[in-house]
Amino acid sequence: MGSYFSFRPKLLDTLKNYSGQTFAADLTAGLIVGIVALPLSLALAIASGLPPEVGLFTAIIGGILVSLLGGSRVQIGGPAGAFVPLLAPIVIQHGPQALVVCALLAGVILFVLGACKLGTMIKYIPYPVVTGFTSGIAIIIMSTQIRDFFGLQQKLPADFIGKVRSLAADFHPNGPTVLMALAATLAIWFWPKAWARRVPGSMVIVVLAAAASAGFHLNEHWGIATLGSQFGDLPRSLPMPHWPSLPLEAWRALVPAAMTVAVLGAIESLLCAVVTDGMIDDRHDSNQELMGQGIANMVVGIFGGMPTTGVIARSATNVRAGAKTPVAGIIHSLTILVILLVAAPLAKHIPLAALSAVLVVVSIRMGEWHQFVRLNRWPKSDVMVFLCAFTLTVALDLPTAVGTSLILASALLVKRLAETAQVAPDAEVTQGDSVTQQTAGRKIPQGVLVYRVFGAFFFGAADKLESALRDAGQLPEVLILRMRDVLALDATGLDALEDLYEKLRIKKKYLILCGPHSQPLFALTRAGLIERLGEENVCGDMESSLARARLLMEEKKSKKFIDSKPAVT
Repeated sequence: MGSYFSFRPKLLDTLKNYSGQTFAADLTAGLIVGIVALPLSLALAIASGLPPEVGLFTAIIGGILVSLLGGSRVQIGGPAGAFVPLLAPIVIQHGPQALVVCALLAGVILFVLGACKLGTMIKYIPYPVVTGFTSGIAIIIMSTQIRDFFGLQQKLPADFIGKVRSLAADFHPNGPTVLMALAATLAIWFWPKAWARRVPGSMVIVVLAAAASAGFHLNEHWGIATLGSQFGDLPRSLPMPHWPSLPLEAWRALVPAAMTVAVLGAIESLLCAVVTDGMIDDRHDSNQELMGQGIANMVVGIFGGMPTTGVIARSATNVRAGAKTPVAGIIHSLTILVILLVAAPLAKHIPLAALSAVLVVVSIRMGEWHQFVRLNRWPKSDVMVFLCAFTLTVALDLPTAVGTSLILASALLVKRLAETAQVAPDAEVTQGDSVTQQTAGRKIPQGVLVYRVFGAFFFGAADKLESALRDAGQLPEVLILRMRDVLALDATGLDALEDLYEKLRIKKKYLILCGPHSQPLFALTRAGLIERLGEENVCGDMESSLARARLLMEEKKSKKFIDSKPAVT
């Protein structure tokens, strides 16, 4: 186990040649990303149904631990928009303490995944599934901002369809709130990119909106809700660690949600790591990243925070701001902590409409909208998976969408693989007038049949062998299965070969396997079929297979001749 388990954060490697110049770059980047992350952390906590300070606690504690213990050089950890559709229903159904449990359980799952070196497994999740639920998440995030964006008084249901029905029955927006939200959205959207590298547009707009709210008393005069009017003053310190006070039954009920949080967090953080690797020409350690994320979630949970993960937008901002090492991520969290300690009383003036505008822009930018235009160019099976993931994320919930779309993608993959698998007579050696056969000088003995198997021989295609032999009529005296084009064999394919061998053996006929690859040969050996078949009946090429077939036919003829001679009296 000692040689298998490895725990080495990226920070240790980056500190070897750390210099003052590198620290200056990390300091600038950390300050900028911290300012960017502040309004996002507040808005994401509110969208998840939590007090705004929970988002700050998560960005501070989770951000520091992800940078300290993770496997990426420039990744930024904190609350993520991808979690909003999953967390909001949990808060409504089980209360805020349930998110603490989810963070703890998800942290354990993530750490185990990394410790068992399963980080690379995330790359096998199909692209249509990821882009489908990402676009669905963008729609859900926008729907969570409807109340604050339009200044509505009524509470809206957690699910998307419920929101639509409620809004259709009662929709009375507050005009000044809508104007502020629209103005803030447009200002953030069109904020010059040249300025954004040093002065984040979202933070500037939120500060200006807060100043206007405090100076002109927008809440009292125009009904524009603020953090103070909705949640009161923000605390000026971090919370004390505590264990969630939920019964064991509640913990058990939250295990499926925690598993979804873990999978989603792993996907989000590793995708983020891949993106930042491409930006700085580096290579992350996916298993170390998952272990770092796991520890961060467990600690954040103990401090009453929400699940944390690596986030692409903030990490990309970190790179563009000049970050060199994980120290920038630590500085980003310390920046938020300083602002919390110094300026928390001023945060009560921030209008919810401005925070809503921040998340609306985030959701628009995170959606894979261009993929809808490309759907007519995709294979139909991928279109089905994409639309399934997108529709179920919006209409039902994220766990159902991810699970169903993965099952659908797997079923369609099996179907495609089964369609490529073929079992057919080998035209190269079985046609008597074949030019290839004449050139090779091959002659097929009477009573010998050669079949070639193409593709993966697994449960989706194993029945093709039986069908092909049934079409051939009577079983031959010697059957040669040419397996050089079979790269994979599963239990069902193995069972089909064992059944075929038994049928031939009972009828005193023979099976020869020609040129099996390493994986099928290993599976056949472990199952004991090679031992029963006889190693002499497993040949490396067609020439040796035909030679073995001739020998078996000669032995069979000799035995028949001896059996047919009259007994001497």
